[in-house]
Amino acid sequence: MDKVVEVYERAVLGVTYSVDIWLHYCIFSINTYEDPDTIRRLFERGLAYVGTDYLSYPLWDKYIEYEEMHAQWGHVAMIYTRILEIPSKRLDDYFARFKAFAASHPLSELRTTKEAAAAAAVPVPSEGGDQANEGEVHSDATEQSSKCVSAGLTEAEELEKYIGIREEMYKKAKEFDCKICDFENAIRRPYFHVRPLNVTELENWHNYLDFIEREDDLSKVVKLYERCLIACANYPEYWVRYVLCMETCGSMDLANNALARATQVFVKRQPEIHLFAARFREQSGDIPGARAAYQLVHTEITPGLLEAVVKHANMEHRLGNLKDAFSLYEQAIAIEKGKEHSQVLPMLYAQYSRFLYLVAANVEKAREVLVEALENSPLSKPLLEAFIYLESIQSLPKRIDYLDSLVEKFIVPNSEGLNVASAVEREELSCIFLEFLGMYGDAQSIKKAGDRHAKLFLAHRSKSELKKRHSEDYLASDKTKLAKPYADAPSPAQSLMGAYPSAQNQWATGYGLQPQAWPPVTQGQLQQWTPGYGQQAAYGTYGGYGSSYTNPQVPTSVAQTSTYGSYPPTYPVQPTFPQQGYAQAQTAAAATLAPAQQPASVPQPYYGSYY
Repeated sequence: MDKVVEVYERAVLGVTYSVDIWLHYCIFSINTYEDPDTIRRLFERGLAYVGTDYLSYPLWDKYIEYEEMHAQWGHVAMIYTRILEIPSKRLDDYFARFKAFAASHPLSELRTTKEAAAAAAVPVPSEGGDQANEGEVHSDATEQSSKCVSAGLTEAEELEKYIGIREEMYKKAKEFDCKICDFENAIRRPYFHVRPLNVTELENWHNYLDFIEREDDLSKVVKLYERCLIACANYPEYWVRYVLCMETCGSMDLANNALARATQVFVKRQPEIHLFAARFREQSGDIPGARAAYQLVHTEITPGLLEAVVKHANMEHRLGNLKDAFSLYEQAIAIEKGKEHSQVLPMLYAQYSRFLYLVAANVEKAREVLVEALENSPLSKPLLEAFIYLESIQSLPKRIDYLDSLVEKFIVPNSEGLNVASAVEREELSCIFLEFLGMYGDAQSIKKAGDRHAKLFLAHRSKSELKKRHSEDYLASDKTKLAKPYADAPSPAQSLMGAYPSAQNQWATGYGLQPQAWPPVTQGQLQQWTPGYGQQAAYGTYGGYGSSYTNPQVPTSVAQTSTYGSYPPTYPVQPTFPQQGYAQAQTAAAATLAPAQQPASVPQPYYGSYY
């Protein structure tokens, strides 16, 4: 039995806010122990954490059932009183059951000692003195009957008052229940499962948390977050939001506890939670902890993750360690150069060049890095964007012929099949180069690039669109055509130049004049940052280029073998339950919980973080 108790203690320590865990523990206690006080203490421990859960009725029902088995009607009445103060799924049912229960038992059995003493202190109004004297001539039987009738009326009035007080509690709870019932009814899966939740349910959790946070009740906020993190344990954004909320409320112990559970147990194999942990610890002044978080990503979680390299280098720059920032880029480039067909290498070179120019103001070194990139990696859209951007911010003359040769090599298909870029990427880069030439080129260079663009992309696009229209017309029935109100009107043909992408769709206005403006990155990211990441606005590609430059990076999956050295090996010991407390007193040793299987990684975007 000691082993069973130990397992239950580990369970309630690991998932403290689970109604089911506490229910099974209490059932085990009822079947094992004979001391009612021991069993009641366990019920009270559980109710301190999950008693206000909207779906906590199984535990309350078991508690009522236990007290009714022992005919402890005063305890049953007190349990009903507590339930009627809590918005829950069966609030109406509990109020009806309470009224039936109160009507079937004497009031003296329902009152607590304090309530009985208060009732005894209230004087019973007496009849007049004349009536008292008049009563002396009555027989003893009549006098006794009169007292019984008087006592019966007083009992009914007191019972009505007793129920009325609880009814006011019920009405107040019902008022709040009406505000949250839509949120609660939208929760289809309150338990944990490895299968992903649907978008509607995830949004409902966010909306529910928004509502509870506005109520300004820390106890309610903590308990709803803990409920949410049972169903959403595999979603880093909810852990991040919890940490940030507790930080805002000034509860740093709860924030650190949630962050430790996320990074050590529940989402420890997802890089975004470690990147958030690094930023959070840096802001808290824990620089060694921040470096440890980044190092864990570099070595174990997702080696070669561009976002981790960029953010780590930026942190070292903020700390005044510029050489260390350079070293991080150079080490990452050296590692990627050793890999065959690395998709990250061109982006690393482009980012390093950008960093050298914007942070260190070293233009020559930035250009050298890009030249080295051409020697060690195939031509790619991010790399050529970096070249065009660097030339646009330099003083005249521009190396237009050199850039034209590189662009032509990239966008013109070759027979050797070395160019693996998609048609969309090649067309976008051609548009970017045309915009660059519009500001810095001469008429001859613009004509050359424009003719090349039209030959490669516009004619092909027009043929595809005409073919598509022909197919649609062929599939449409004659009946459908006749039903069209504009059937006799000729369909306007699309202009050839109308297929030419607008400069505004490719570059921001003033490209080259405002090199410091960086547009937001696309949403196809390795991880989705939630609204909780307000401080981590993602930065995008160079100087306001197009809005969708994704050069996918497939990170190497490496199993994690260790956790942060600075984190505690177990969770903080839970104190004796206060009603609003978070942690719980435990006597058994805490065991490490294995996280659920995480979904596979998805491609990483080009520049997926803030600068």
